[in-house]
Amino acid sequence: MIEDDAAGAPRPAPQPAQTEADPARPMDALFAAPPEAEQARMVEAVLFASADPLTVKEIAERLPHGSDVPAALARLAEHYAPRGVQLMRIGDAWAFRTAPDLGFLMAREAVETRKLSRAAVETLAIIAYHQPVTRAEIEEIRGVAVSRGTLDLLLELDWIKLGPRRESPGRPATFVTTRAFLDHFGLESAKDLPGLAELRAAGLVGAAPELAAGAPRPGEAADG
Repeated sequence: MIEDDAAGAPRPAPQPAQTEADPARPMDALFAAPPEAEQARMVEAVLFASADPLTVKEIAERLPHGSDVPAALARLAEHYAPRGVQLMRIGDAWAFRTAPDLGFLMAREAVETRKLSRAAVETLAIIAYHQPVTRAEIEEIRGVAVSRGTLDLLLELDWIKLGPRRESPGRPATFVTTRAFLDHFGLESAKDLPGLAELRAAGLVGAAPELAAGAPRPGEAADG
């Protein structure tokens, strides 16, 4: 439609302005998730900057809405697989870690501020293979009493934590290993713990015959 101005010259009729509801600019397009490659870069940056492993949920909370975090993690894991730094799953979380075969390069940089006692090592091994396990059960396996200091040390290191209470008289507390334990020893889950032969070779079960005789792995039911 053409309108005349004051001088009689025709001028175009005003056009309606585009709004957010205009089909030419759908609202979804304003908040579309970034391309897959950009999502992977974002996840890479978030994990690199984090001091602790992050879960999929924790990563997703920092990315644009609609991002596919599992797909981005899979893409990064494949990219880093042959490199010196790899993307590893630690329990239900993810983090960048030195490739396992290159760990020896870091040995000189590691500073051991506290050496675990024999009792602490044995107690930690029993908890790892029998979790959830009570203090009384630990003492039964080791054949000696477990000092409060030993459990306090493992709790302070964040390698163990309190687990579910037993549904038995007194409802004793149990102990289980933590994500920090898995991270420190480079394990994805408790199912990746070394076999008993490896533990014997490392001297971790020599003083615990009941454990060495055939303790079930975490998640497996004990006989009887």
